[in-house]
Amino acid sequence: MSQSSVIVVGAGVAGLVSALELAERGLRVEVVERGPALGAHSCSWKAGGMLAPWCERATTEPEIATLGAPSIEWWEQHFPGTVSLGSLVVAPPRDGGELSRFAKRTERFEWVDATRIEELEPDLAGRFRRALYFPDEAHLDPRRALAAVAERLTELGVPIRFGVDFSADTSDADVIVDCRGLAARDALHDLRGVRGEMLVIRTAELELSRPVRLLHPRLPLYIVPREDGVFMVGATMIESEGRGGVSVRSAVELLNAAYALHPAFGEAEILELAADLRPAFPDNLPTVRRAGRTFYVNGMFRHGFLLAPALAKQVADALLMEASDADYRQRRSA
Repeated sequence: MSQSSVIVVGAGVAGLVSALELAERGLRVEVVERGPALGAHSCSWKAGGMLAPWCERATTEPEIATLGAPSIEWWEQHFPGTVSLGSLVVAPPRDGGELSRFAKRTERFEWVDATRIEELEPDLAGRFRRALYFPDEAHLDPRRALAAVAERLTELGVPIRFGVDFSADTSDADVIVDCRGLAARDALHDLRGVRGEMLVIRTAELELSRPVRLLHPRLPLYIVPREDGVFMVGATMIESEGRGGVSVRSAVELLNAAYALHPAFGEAEILELAADLRPAFPDNLPTVRRAGRTFYVNGMFRHGFLLAPALAKQVADALLMEASDADYRQRRSA
């Protein structure tokens, strides 16, 4: 199998991570992408970049945390910009019950008081009485992370070809790893799109060291810090496949929620408002499916960076197991 050719279709987080996992295990890999450049047609470009399996455990099936937890170490090994300072979950005093409900659905957290909140995030001093601190979680900047993975692939001699409309019918690759997201609905008929909207803002008036989630009965919010006073704000999940821009209502809700976390966000500069569709199956769980020589890696919903390493490992394990079995049969017949 080490001499066989593998084509990975799609240069989002699923495709690039799969290609890197395969290349590092000695497989001959090529990546093709229909977009003209990295991130051009990928919802990964608009992701939050939270590696938060235990926060996600509160609102998802247990499989998400089980698959996602090892990804923190994977990203720490492959992207030096990974920040491993945990996550913080807060709620306004009037919504304190939301914190207790959140806590009952998850694990690996610490209850912290106002003093500890101030130690963790000085700029949130005096704003919240209690919080949940998840010390083992991490986060990253998705755009920098994707660029780093692409650079590592180049170092390994893996070509990434952009502007390619790939067709399996005309490809002579031994194995195809299909990471096209929603574009794979021609083969994965139960795949659906879930619309998400995000906001990128910049302010010099506030610093955060880790992702902060603000629980609210109507619109839970997360804010992820990036470099140079930039923050990504996200929350919305809409059962819609509309690809239009961010609605006025969603923009107002995101801005109001950010202001509720800290009034300094009221003076922030808006850098970007964007919307995209996340690929999901009916149960919102990811899967690796196989049809002939094609592996379909899909359905990561809003957990792309969290789940991509686990799914890539599944593909690589399957291919290397086949190679081992083939070598064994060849030796037996010799």
